[in-house]
Amino acid sequence: MTVRVGVLGATGAVGQRLIQLLEPHPDFEIAALTASDSSAGHVYRDVAKWRVDTPIPTEIAEMTVHATTPDAVPDDVDLLFSSLPSSVGAEVEPPFCEAGYVVSSNSSNSRMAADVPLVIPEVNAEHLDLLEVQRDERGWDGALVKNPNCSTITFVPTLAALAAADFTLEEVHVSTLQAVSGAGYDGVTSMEIIDNAIPHIGSEEEKLETESRKLLGTFDGAELTHDGVEVAASCNRIPTLDGHLENVWVEAEEELTPEDAADAMREFSPLDLPSSPDPLIHVFEDPSRPQPRLDRNLGDGMAIAAGGLRESTFGLQYNCLAHNTIRGAAGASVLNGELLLENGYL
Repeated sequence: MTVRVGVLGATGAVGQRLIQLLEPHPDFEIAALTASDSSAGHVYRDVAKWRVDTPIPTEIAEMTVHATTPDAVPDDVDLLFSSLPSSVGAEVEPPFCEAGYVVSSNSSNSRMAADVPLVIPEVNAEHLDLLEVQRDERGWDGALVKNPNCSTITFVPTLAALAAADFTLEEVHVSTLQAVSGAGYDGVTSMEIIDNAIPHIGSEEEKLETESRKLLGTFDGAELTHDGVEVAASCNRIPTLDGHLENVWVEAEEELTPEDAADAMREFSPLDLPSSPDPLIHVFEDPSRPQPRLDRNLGDGMAIAAGGLRESTFGLQYNCLAHNTIRGAAGASVLNGELLLENGYL
C-alpha cells in the first residue's frame, strides 16, 4: 500500500532533494507540499527556484503549495518529511505531531531531547521505539523522529561498525571538510569561499560531539543512555559543492589495527530498506580516496566511503565521506520514513 506523504519546507534546498528522492519512491506518494506564507497558495514551479540536478517532476511542478500548518495539510497524509529551518521546526513540528501526523525531520531542533529518537537506521534502529515513551509523555497521536547532522551521519556509521565488531571506543577526534551546500544556497557567498577555507561553522562541533554519543547509546525500553566515548570535533568549510570529507582518529580499549577496522566496516550490515545501500560502507585501499567529486554518489548518494586507514600515535586514523544533502539530509529523512513504515508506526 502506498503511503501518502508531505514535505514541509518544500521550496528549500533539502526540500527539493526530498522531492527528488520521493517522487520515484516505491512506497511513498507526495500528496502535500508546504512552505512559507509568501509561497502558500501558489503553484510549486512558480515559487521553487529548482536547483537539483534532475528536472522538476511534472506533477509536482503543478501542485499548489500549502501553508505550514496542520489544518492546511490533508488529513489522509500519513507521514511528513520536514526540512524546515530549526527555528521554524521548533515552532511548527509539535503541533503537527499533536494533530496526529508522524514527522520525519531533518531540522536540528529537538535532536537531543530525551524522548525524541535520533536515528540512523543501520546504526540504531532500535531507538525508534523511544516513540512509545514520547507518545506517553507528550500525549501525541503523531510522533517526531530526527536524523542527525550531515557531518555526524558521515562518521558515526564507521564508529558503529567498530563497536559492532566488539571494539570499545574510548576517544574519537574528527576534523571535517564540509561542502558549501551544507550551508544552503544562500549560506556562504562566493567571495567568502573561493580560494579559501573557513575554520568555523557555528554550533557544528557541538552537534558532532553530542549527537554521536546519543546515536551510539543504548535504549532499555524506557530510557536512552548515551555512549561514554569522548568525541572532539573541529569543523571547516571548503569550496566543494557536495560531499563532506572527514579525518577521524579513534582510540579503542583493545588493539585496533587498520586491517581489523577495514574488515569491520566492510562487514557492517545494511538494512533491507529501499534506500539503504549495500554495502553501507565502501572501504578503499587507495590512500588517496575517498574524494568528494569522485565518491559522493556511491550507493546513489547513500553510502559512506572510508579510506586511508593507518596506525598513528593517536590510534587508528582514517578518512570518511558522505553526500551531505542526500545521505546527510534528505536521504536520511526518507530512510527514517522507511523504518517508520517497516516498524508499523504509519
